[in-house]
Amino acid sequence: MESVIGVAGIFLSLILLMVFAYRGISVIILAPVLALLAVVLSGDGDKLLAFYTQVFMYGLLGFVVKYFPVFLLGALFGRLMDDSGSARKIALAIFTSMGPGRVIVAVVFACGILTYGGVSIFVVVFAIYPIAAAMFREANIPKRLIPAAIGLGGGTLTMTCLPGTLQIQNIIPTSYFGTDLYAAPLYGTACGVLMWFFGLWWLKSRQRSLELEGYGTGHINEPSRVDTAGLPSLPLAIAPIVVVIGVNYLFSELWIPSWDTDYLAEPGFRETAVEQVQSLWAMIAAMFIACLAVIVLNRRRFSNLNNSLSAGAMSSMLPTFNTGSEVGYGVTIASLAAFALVKSAVVNITPGYPLISASLAVNVMAGITGSASGGMSIALAALGDTYRQMAIDQGISLEWMHRAVAMSSGGLDTLPHNGAVITMFIICGLTHRQSYADLGMVTLVIPFTTVIVMTTLLSVFGS
Repeated sequence: MESVIGVAGIFLSLILLMVFAYRGISVIILAPVLALLAVVLSGDGDKLLAFYTQVFMYGLLGFVVKYFPVFLLGALFGRLMDDSGSARKIALAIFTSMGPGRVIVAVVFACGILTYGGVSIFVVVFAIYPIAAAMFREANIPKRLIPAAIGLGGGTLTMTCLPGTLQIQNIIPTSYFGTDLYAAPLYGTACGVLMWFFGLWWLKSRQRSLELEGYGTGHINEPSRVDTAGLPSLPLAIAPIVVVIGVNYLFSELWIPSWDTDYLAEPGFRETAVEQVQSLWAMIAAMFIACLAVIVLNRRRFSNLNNSLSAGAMSSMLPTFNTGSEVGYGVTIASLAAFALVKSAVVNITPGYPLISASLAVNVMAGITGSASGGMSIALAALGDTYRQMAIDQGISLEWMHRAVAMSSGGLDTLPHNGAVITMFIICGLTHRQSYADLGMVTLVIPFTTVIVMTTLLSVFGS
């Protein structure tokens, strides 16, 4: 009976996490409170403070210690690209080269270039929206399709699928599976291309069906004009993205593997295998050098470099601790005795096919939390070691497991309570009623279906 109540407590905790996150309550508050609720319902109420300080906080701390440099440098890079005008210049160049007849494709492509190069989707929305709105208005395309075009470009292929993408969703699995950012290139690219193909097909179909609507009237948050004054040249604007991609490849694939890292086995370095930190080290080096490149190439374009750096640093705090709190939540839930029953049920959803099971588990967690990185972190904190061992036991490539988990984080994450979705609608001056159906189709329905179908085919016919 106690185990039944414990399992019910876990599910109640998850449901409340989704409900309150949808209502806008910070996950930094929700995660510990709801994790401790599950502890109480599991019958361990007398150990409540111990679970909080020794389990939840150590789970949060472990994530922050490992990934804070990535969040910090990523936020700095995005801010510097935005304040220097580099992101805007890249977008304008793409729009100009593709012409007014391919506005939607241009938005998707511009967002893809920026996110693959490590620029946060939040920065991309701020940089792309004014240009996209002007181009949509000029081409008389319904404004309601802008969020879907941005979401398709920045939240699918280049966020989770393409090998080498510098987004956090592609970095987190490396420490669980000993892989690098280039894991399973054919599998990931195939899924990503399908997402883009069907996503663009959907948007073009919607453009045709809404032709009589035109751009629409009565919109809010309309940009008055696209400011092109003082922007860098295209080579200068795109150089930092080339730097971050190139340096990351050199460090992860050539330089770090050639280093003598036997010292990592010493207790002072936590007896770590180089595979667990290789991608992280490469990412830190690449982002740091790329930030320097933006500053050096655009030093005269920053009105106040110190403000840009300070704002970038501050903007890294919230996503770091949001995701860290979600990891702490997952570690706490995984430590409960009742979780053994949940774990057994999850891993046996598709007996003999751990890729499918992992994909479904990550999708569900991402949907509940409304966060790709947060949902994946909870699932891996609770089940990552289990899936790793299952893959090894069954002779399944850990690279496949990495890619399945990364891509699955970008499926059900964009349910209506997702923070990026809400922020995007606010920036674009649109509502869920106006734009969510199209955004949900290209960032949720199509990616989820693609990954599940392709992962099933890989599991059944792969070798």
